[in-house]
Amino acid sequence: MVEPIYVPVLPTTSSACSAFRDLDPWIGRRIAPLWTVVPRVGPQRVRGVCPPDDPETSEKALQEWLTKRVDGVVRAMGGRGGWLDATHVERVERGAATSLWRVATRSGLRLVTGPERDPRHQRHIADLALAGQRGLGIRVLLDQAPDEARAAELDDMVRRLCLVGSQTDLLLDLGPVTDPQEAQKTALTALDLLGTLFPWRRVVLTSGAFPLTWGGRDAWPVRLTPRLDWSLHQAVAAARPLYPRRVVYGDYSVEHALRANTADTGRSSRVLVRYTTPDDFATAWAPLDGVARAERARRGRATVRSVVDAAFFRGGGDHGDSEAERWMYRCAHGEGPQGSGNAHGRVWAGHVQHLTFVVNQLTGRR
Repeated sequence: MVEPIYVPVLPTTSSACSAFRDLDPWIGRRIAPLWTVVPRVGPQRVRGVCPPDDPETSEKALQEWLTKRVDGVVRAMGGRGGWLDATHVERVERGAATSLWRVATRSGLRLVTGPERDPRHQRHIADLALAGQRGLGIRVLLDQAPDEARAAELDDMVRRLCLVGSQTDLLLDLGPVTDPQEAQKTALTALDLLGTLFPWRRVVLTSGAFPLTWGGRDAWPVRLTPRLDWSLHQAVAAARPLYPRRVVYGDYSVEHALRANTADTGRSSRVLVRYTTPDDFATAWAPLDGVARAERARRGRATVRSVVDAAFFRGGGDHGDSEAERWMYRCAHGEGPQGSGNAHGRVWAGHVQHLTFVVNQLTGRR
């Protein structure tokens, strides 16, 4: 087994599952995703906060929906390792029970809990992890630098659940990064205070910098947003060159860090093209509200073409680092609705290109 070098936090959407499944095998073996089950219904969840009244009220509907979601993730993983976080659905225990049991005992994935969660649900996830005999992940949400109280909270949870450090992964999650200096301070404090608390099996540091807002009534050409998640990784490595263990890099791929807190409607009224460069996220956007099919295809191709024609684009024709570049090139230079892509395909391409690029970046191939 190849030890993973990269942990992307991915939502359990069909586009993300398809993207991971379609990666080059050499790339896929070096990735261990942290899948977050998106809510089935209701408004956007607040990060780290349990709603007082759970929007999910139907055990039967959740069971049917979650079975399909988990089946898609398990098929995409093909027996490889990673994590699955069911924080948005685990409170409906009967509705989630069958799917979580399957994840724990019949896949290569490990379940996830966190210090801020209900102790009863922590215990449930820990018991499932024990049954699966692969350990579990502890996801610590870090919206600010942790203090001794946060360390004590984590220590108490580990001891109360009788977890073994060597079978437990510490997943340090900074969420959206907007201030590089504050993010670095938070990351270093977390590594020094929490990363050394137990002999963890792995320590993962993940954050997200993909932009949240775009749009308006008008299309825009390519915009560049700095990859602050990647620069944070470099800054932390430079600040702690003698850290006693390897810290695995993580990000949110080409999704905003709060994407998995929102139910997946499957609908889109825009074209959004995503592309990752060494230092930036490139995005291009066009509205589709009230647009006929032929015009939707034209706008879709034109938006993809604005990225393909940019100097940073790698590949053309049958060349490119990944199938995503090859698809984008064909889309940009084709005609008509056939092959012009849709929302699913464009998100798929963004994930495939990003995941491939990051692995190549981490291994020195890019």
